[in-house]
Amino acid sequence: MKYFTRHMVMPINLNSSQSLCCGQLLSWVNEEASIFASCQMRSQFHIAKVISEINFMAPAYVGDIIEFGFELVSLGQSSVTVRCKIRNKVNHAPIAFIDKMVFVNINENGLPIPHGMRANAA
Repeated sequence: MKYFTRHMVMPINLNSSQSLCCGQLLSWVNEEASIFASCQMRSQFHIAKVISEINFMAPAYVGDIIEFGFELVSLGQSSVTVRCKIRNKVNHAPIAFIDKMVFVNINENGLPIPHGMRANAA
Protein backbone atom coordinates (compact mmCIF):
# COMPACT_ATOMS: atom_id res chain seq x y z
CA MET A 1 0.00 0.00 0.00
CA LYS A 2 1.30 3.43 -0.93
CA TYR A 3 0.36 6.49 1.09
CA PHE A 4 -0.29 9.39 -1.25
CA THR A 5 -1.79 12.24 0.75
CA ARG A 6 -2.00 13.71 4.21
CA HIS A 7 -4.35 15.90 6.21
CA MET A 8 -3.84 17.60 9.55
CA VAL A 9 -6.69 17.32 12.02
CA MET A 10 -7.84 20.80 12.99
CA PRO A 11 -10.33 21.91 15.68
CA ILE A 12 -13.02 22.47 13.04
CA ASN A 13 -12.78 18.74 12.11
CA LEU A 14 -13.75 17.47 15.58
CA ASN A 15 -16.92 15.88 16.90
CA SER A 16 -18.42 16.31 20.38
CA SER A 17 -15.88 13.80 21.75
CA GLN A 18 -13.02 16.04 20.59
CA SER A 19 -11.80 13.48 18.04
CA LEU A 20 -11.91 13.54 14.25
CA CYS A 21 -15.50 13.48 13.03
CA CYS A 22 -16.25 10.44 10.89
CA GLY A 23 -18.11 12.64 8.39
CA GLN A 24 -15.01 14.76 7.87
CA LEU A 25 -12.87 11.66 7.44
CA LEU A 26 -15.30 10.24 4.88
CA SER A 27 -15.27 13.51 2.96
CA TRP A 28 -11.48 13.39 2.77
CA VAL A 29 -11.53 9.69 1.82
CA ASN A 30 -14.04 10.31 -0.96
CA GLU A 31 -11.95 13.13 -2.41
CA GLU A 32 -8.63 11.30 -2.18
CA ALA A 33 -10.02 8.00 -3.47
CA SER A 34 -11.65 9.79 -6.39
CA ILE A 35 -8.31 11.37 -7.32
CA PHE A 36 -6.59 7.98 -7.03
CA ALA A 37 -9.25 6.32 -9.22
CA SER A 38 -8.97 9.16 -11.74
CA CYS A 39 -5.23 8.57 -12.01
CA GLN A 40 -5.73 4.82 -12.44
CA MET A 41 -8.37 5.20 -15.18
CA ARG A 42 -6.80 8.31 -16.70
CA SER A 43 -10.27 9.83 -16.62
CA GLN A 44 -11.84 12.80 -14.89
CA PHE A 45 -15.39 11.55 -15.39
CA HIS A 46 -16.24 8.85 -12.89
CA ILE A 47 -18.51 8.25 -9.93
CA ALA A 48 -18.27 6.31 -6.69
CA LYS A 49 -20.58 3.32 -7.10
CA VAL A 50 -19.79 1.31 -3.94
CA ILE A 51 -18.10 2.09 -0.66
CA SER A 52 -18.02 -0.94 1.61
CA GLU A 53 -18.19 -0.79 5.38
CA ILE A 54 -15.65 1.40 7.09
CA ASN A 55 -13.83 -0.05 10.04
CA PHE A 56 -12.82 2.68 12.49
CA MET A 57 -9.95 1.41 14.62
CA ALA A 58 -8.63 4.43 16.52
CA PRO A 59 -9.47 8.11 16.93
CA ALA A 60 -7.45 11.01 15.58
CA TYR A 61 -7.04 14.23 17.53
CA VAL A 62 -6.15 17.89 16.91
CA GLY A 63 -2.66 18.16 15.51
CA ASP A 64 -2.52 14.56 14.25
CA ILE A 65 -1.39 14.18 10.68
CA ILE A 66 -3.18 11.34 8.99
CA GLU A 67 -2.13 9.57 5.80
CA PHE A 68 -4.36 8.02 3.17
CA GLY A 69 -3.10 4.88 1.46
CA PHE A 70 -4.68 3.41 -1.63
CA GLU A 71 -4.10 0.33 -3.73
CA LEU A 72 -5.76 -0.98 -6.85
CA VAL A 73 -7.62 -4.21 -6.08
CA SER A 74 -9.21 -5.03 -9.43
CA LEU A 75 -10.29 -3.73 -12.81
CA GLY A 76 -13.65 -4.15 -14.44
CA GLN A 77 -14.49 -3.04 -17.97
CA SER A 78 -15.64 0.39 -16.85
CA SER A 79 -14.68 0.29 -13.18
CA VAL A 80 -11.78 0.15 -10.78
CA THR A 81 -11.89 -1.21 -7.25
CA VAL A 82 -9.54 0.27 -4.67
CA ARG A 83 -8.72 -0.39 -1.01
CA CYS A 84 -8.02 2.41 1.47
CA LYS A 85 -6.13 2.53 4.76
CA ILE A 86 -5.92 5.63 6.90
CA ARG A 87 -3.18 5.82 9.51
CA ASN A 88 -1.44 8.22 11.86
CA LYS A 89 1.66 9.54 10.08
CA VAL A 90 3.87 9.65 13.18
CA ASN A 91 3.25 6.24 14.75
CA HIS A 92 1.55 4.47 11.82
CA ALA A 93 -1.35 3.47 14.07
CA PRO A 94 -4.33 2.47 11.93
CA ILE A 95 -7.26 4.86 12.10
CA ALA A 96 -9.68 3.36 9.57
CA PHE A 97 -9.85 0.79 6.78
CA ILE A 98 -12.13 0.52 3.75
CA ASP A 99 -11.84 -2.79 1.96
CA LYS A 100 -13.73 -1.91 -1.22
CA MET A 101 -14.39 1.30 -3.11
CA VAL A 102 -15.67 0.97 -6.68
CA PHE A 103 -15.45 3.85 -9.14
CA VAL A 104 -17.12 3.73 -12.56
CA ASN A 105 -15.91 5.58 -15.64
CA ILE A 106 -18.82 7.51 -17.20
CA ASN A 107 -19.57 9.58 -20.29
CA GLU A 108 -21.14 13.05 -20.40
CA ASN A 109 -24.60 11.47 -19.99
CA GLY A 110 -23.59 9.64 -16.82
CA LEU A 111 -23.54 6.21 -18.48
CA PRO A 112 -20.73 3.69 -17.85
CA ILE A 113 -18.10 3.48 -20.57
CA PRO A 114 -14.97 1.32 -20.81
CA HIS A 115 -11.87 2.91 -19.33
CA GLY A 116 -9.55 1.06 -21.73
CA MET A 117 -7.19 -0.33 -19.09
CA ARG A 118 -6.09 -3.95 -19.05
CA ALA A 119 -5.56 -6.03 -15.92
CA ASN A 120 -1.84 -6.46 -16.61
CA ALA A 121 -1.49 -2.69 -17.12
CA ALA A 122 -2.48 -2.08 -13.51
